[in-house]
Amino acid sequence: MVSRVFKIAEERKPKAGMTISTDARLGAKGRVRFFSLGPHTDISPERYDCPAIYIGAGGRAESGQDMDCEYESAGLRSPVRLEEGRILFIPGGMLCGMRALIDGFVYTEILMERETIMNEILKPAEVFRLKDLINYEKGSIANMDLATNKGMKLMILSFDEGCGLSEHRAPGDALLFALEGKAVIGYEGRDYAIQEGENFRFEKNGLHSVKADGRFKMALLLMLA
Repeated sequence: MVSRVFKIAEERKPKAGMTISTDARLGAKGRVRFFSLGPHTDISPERYDCPAIYIGAGGRAESGQDMDCEYESAGLRSPVRLEEGRILFIPGGMLCGMRALIDGFVYTEILMERETIMNEILKPAEVFRLKDLINYEKGSIANMDLATNKGMKLMILSFDEGCGLSEHRAPGDALLFALEGKAVIGYEGRDYAIQEGENFRFEKNGLHSVKADGRFKMALLLMLA
């Protein structure tokens, strides 16, 4: 995949009566996938041995109610509603399904390893807005790891106005999610403007920088193996 600014939801538009799963080609095969669910279609409840994270890219979906999911039996709220920019964490072993609503649903599925360290800020089977999980720090870049294991890391960052990351090389393939505001991505000698709702892919060893245009928040999925 060529490094460029794009929107997952625009490139994986829902199709009537269909559910489509596409390998994101990040790290090990099948660990990160893009899903596109047509209106009122669903992914039947399934159970992964490993933790799973879902990040909404477009449309709306719900999980839990009337789908034999195990949320209520575990004392968790059901159903949960997913939309663009929302994140859902499902622990390993919990039964979970996904049903698209009238406008369909597009999302990223991340299958973590069993020994993943999860930030306690993510509660099982609760939906959070990613950009609300981290605040701005005056004159600073703030970083918070949400999930970490030997093969990948999911983190969120906030950039106060005028802050940026100097040029450096990615240790692995990475996928950026712009959550709030605007920024300029420098990549291999070219500048790319990016804003909330857009994505950018970094190739392993790609030379890149990030400069906030005002205040900016992003999530980054980094593959380490």
